[in-house]
Amino acid sequence: MSSTLPKPLRVRLRNDFEVVVAGLEAMLAPYSDRVSVVSTKVGEDGDEHVDVTLYDTFGLAQVDGEEVDKVLNDPTSGKVVVFTWNMQDSLVHTSIRKGCHGYIDKSVGAQELVECLEAVGRGSVLVGGSGGRPLSSGDAVRPVAGAWPGQDAGLTAREAEVIALITRGFTNEEIARRAYISINTLKSYIRSAYRRIGVERRSQAVRWGIEHGVG
Repeated sequence: MSSTLPKPLRVRLRNDFEVVVAGLEAMLAPYSDRVSVVSTKVGEDGDEHVDVTLYDTFGLAQVDGEEVDKVLNDPTSGKVVVFTWNMQDSLVHTSIRKGCHGYIDKSVGAQELVECLEAVGRGSVLVGGSGGRPLSSGDAVRPVAGAWPGQDAGLTAREAEVIALITRGFTNEEIARRAYISINTLKSYIRSAYRRIGVERRSQAVRWGIEHGVG
């Protein structure tokens, strides 16, 4: 297989939240000589072929099988890379088995993400970072890349995702299961998120999420 890449690599960003797509686009902008974002249609299939589709899982907590299938079955997607912070083996194996070429931890920086996309464009299958390795604990403390709904209200990416799932009607048990965290850990995220957005009850959080486009 040829190791030559088209210059720049044509990449589509895929997520239901416009702010997430815009944040990823801004993150990749300094590398426009290597990566060209050719489509950012939020929640829709593209109408032109790309080399790689970067699928951000924000708002799903885990890789949604039906949504991944939809992306993989889109003939314009090219190679599909999942961008997530849920690196559980079962999710990784399911995604790769379905046909994804990458499963990348969101703790990677912009340069490493570009290197991952380029490696996938050359035909590699990657899990973790650009070296095709699980990320170290030192890597994992780096900030989550990109942007997310609720960021301007002070929510962390994890807290914002919890609010998004609450807004979408998931129970605590469902959220904990999808996010692979304990109920106690989830409740800690909920308490912290509620303090940041100034609410006390779930119904208020749902209303806040709807009004602020988080969910």
